[in-house]
Amino acid sequence: MSCILHIETSTAVCSVAVSEDAQVIYHEESRADANHHGAAAERLGTMVDEALSFTDSHAIPFDAVAVSGGPGSYTGLRIGVSMAKGICYGRDLKLISVPTLELLCVPVLLREQVPEDALLCPMLDARRMEVYAAIYDRALKPVRSIQADVVSADTYRQWLDQQPVYFFGNGAAKCMELIAHPNAHLLEGVEPLARWMQPLAERRLMNGQTEDVAYYEPFYLKDFVAKQPRNLLNT
Repeated sequence: MSCILHIETSTAVCSVAVSEDAQVIYHEESRADANHHGAAAERLGTMVDEALSFTDSHAIPFDAVAVSGGPGSYTGLRIGVSMAKGICYGRDLKLISVPTLELLCVPVLLREQVPEDALLCPMLDARRMEVYAAIYDRALKPVRSIQADVVSADTYRQWLDQQPVYFFGNGAAKCMELIAHPNAHLLEGVEPLARWMQPLAERRLMNGQTEDVAYYEPFYLKDFVAKQPRNLLNT
């Protein structure tokens, strides 16, 4: 097994965690007003220093840094990735990128009673009736890739007509009245936190799925900025 520093800054919650041998041994979270995502991320430097001091005092050597790879807040992702890169350079560590929407599924699978045939639809708010969303099965196999959705009654109907779909994340509640289907279920209070990153980061590290520290950019910056309408970028 390995020791990994986890950094999550994609939403209004900034969080840091340390895992060793598949167990979370340290975590800290800071919440900001949802309209000022960057405010929580401003505490990231202090939170990371505290996590590093904890591991150094216990003589625990790091193997990698895992960072939430988006989509999410432009400012938050930029701060988180910059911090992760700096630590990787300074300590000669591997960099792991964990997709934010996949990360959102972890607490659902660990804490909720979800039927075997259910699909998971994590959503991140993109203002108005727009969200970043993807659909996964219970094995976290993508059923539909990440897209920027303008939600209507028909957006997810092809899946809802066949099986239960669970919607969660900070963009889900506002969509439920429009979706309004008997197979649509809302899970509240699900957040992308660093302490949930461990199983996804560990698997990527074991499979050699690490990033080029010099050239890595999060999903939101690299793939969405040039393609999405302007009102989707103001997050």
